[in-house]
Amino acid sequence: MTDESPLQQTAARGSRAKALLDDELLAGAFDALEASYSSAWRQTLIDDVAGREKLFLAINIVGKVRDHLGAMVANGRLAQAELKELAQTAERRKRFGVL
Repeated sequence: MTDESPLQQTAARGSRAKALLDDELLAGAFDALEASYSSAWRQTLIDDVAGREKLFLAINIVGKVRDHLGAMVANGRLAQAELKELAQTAERRKRFGVL
């Protein structure tokens, strides 16, 4: 049988990640960072290869943070579904006298 504590933690973390992704302030911060990094990247001098690479990485990191939060949301939904299934299975066993 699956231990519910890690599932509950994953579900809770998924809910928190969803709240963060839905937060207008954080979404605005992500957008502002991407725009700022992109603008700075376009304005680099032709011989500033290191500067462009750092800005390129910064732009990608913002996307990776968003993707990570999205993965946490998805994992949280899966954990909630598994918790629901465990609860339904326990209820059926209880109802039919199977221990």
